[in-house]
Amino acid sequence: MTAPEQVDHTLLTCAVVLILIAGALLLARIWRGPSMLDRAISLDVCAALIIAGLAAKSAFARDPFYFPIMLVLAFLGFTGSVGIARFIAVRDRPRNPPSPAHPGDSQEDPR
Repeated sequence: MTAPEQVDHTLLTCAVVLILIAGALLLARIWRGPSMLDRAISLDVCAALIIAGLAAKSAFARDPFYFPIMLVLAFLGFTGSVGIARFIAVRDRPRNPPSPAHPGDSQEDPR
């Protein structure tokens, strides 16, 4: 094994170890919460970690087979994040707009 291959192998091994550590911390965040938004963001990060793991495997094997799979996972992660954000935005929207204290006090521009 040549020196560049040795460096490549070492860096890929370090990347996989960091992805595994991030996955363990991610599972702890999903388990503990404390809110639904934390869990939703953690699931989005989970999709990113799966993509990173597939990229490391693809780089280690020098095989571009996983690139379309990573692209589909990225699209699904994005649409999932947008869906969760819209759900939380609708859930947290105030039901009734605040009314002015006096009938003459309006917030509108007089022009």
